[in-house]
Amino acid sequence: MKFDLNNKVALVTGGGRGIGKAIALALARNGANLVICGRTEQTLTETAEEIRDLGQEAYPIVADIRDYNNIKKLLSQAVEAATQLDILVNNAVHSVGAPFDEQTDEDWQQHIDVKLMSYIRCSREVIPHMTAVGGGRIINIAGMTARIVATLRPTNGVVNAGVTNFTKSLANHLAPSNITVNCIHPGMTITDRMRALFERRALDAGVTYEEIEAETISEIPIGRLILPDDIANSVLFFCSPMANSVTGQSIAVDGGSGTAINY
Repeated sequence: MKFDLNNKVALVTGGGRGIGKAIALALARNGANLVICGRTEQTLTETAEEIRDLGQEAYPIVADIRDYNNIKKLLSQAVEAATQLDILVNNAVHSVGAPFDEQTDEDWQQHIDVKLMSYIRCSREVIPHMTAVGGGRIINIAGMTARIVATLRPTNGVVNAGVTNFTKSLANHLAPSNITVNCIHPGMTITDRMRALFERRALDAGVTYEEIEAETISEIPIGRLILPDDIANSVLFFCSPMANSVTGQSIAVDGGSGTAINY
């Protein structure tokens, strides 16, 4: 199925690699032009070239969104380059996979700033631009630790729970402006962060990386790890006309591994 996003402009934070890159490319394949931001110029440039190869415009912007002034500058540059913003995908993340007693104040603060606060700030700055074009879509990429406790991811749990609550609150606030806000919880998705987490789990357990991977897959009903494209497909749904009446929702893309029942 192909979604018609022609003449739409999407901003994807953390858009140069991993899940963010998959989302950016999926949006481009469906007609959107892209503004992608991140801290690594090389990966942003490479992803922008792939977007252009699909026939869409791409504007890579290097930005450290831990700082609010950088976010304001990012939005200003994005609108100047692309003239409008219809879609915001908050995807940036930086966390340390370690147990609670190894997590420093700096680790906690960095995760809060890179993810929760940047999502709040990017949303705040993009709203006037979406209002100007008659509406928009905001999609927040959180994580399954919003619903579960994970030994090596204490900061993830706190931050992702915050993102989820923020999603619902903002959705209610923006509904009269024709701006929908939804959240996606990726399961164990094949990214550099996941590989680093598996390496730490293997080290702590005194087993191989392959054993940790096999153990994880055994706990996923669909029998495989989640792909970045799986997350991107859910983003496409939330951006499409099929989701015109869907807002304030959080959906898990986890292959069925989550055991909680969420009403």
